[in-house]
Amino acid sequence: MPARCQLTGAEPSFGKKVSHSHRRTSRRFDPNIQNKRYWLPSEGRYVRLRLSARAIKTIDKIGIEAAVARIRARGEKV
Repeated sequence: MPARCQLTGAEPSFGKKVSHSHRRTSRRFDPNIQNKRYWLPSEGRYVRLRLSARAIKTIDKIGIEAAVARIRARGEKV
């Protein structure tokens, strides 16, 4: 599975690791992806989402119904 958030679309970014001697090698910054299960009252079922930690906080703020609407607006299947 790709390290990608279903709500925010957060993906890995790339940069350089810098050693003490300042040699630079490539590295990857992964988002903090968590699998989370939410009860979706409108459909009477649970949905399992792959979310970043920031997206989990967003769902706490806007609610699961609005979050699922945003995910579906992006064209992803829930």
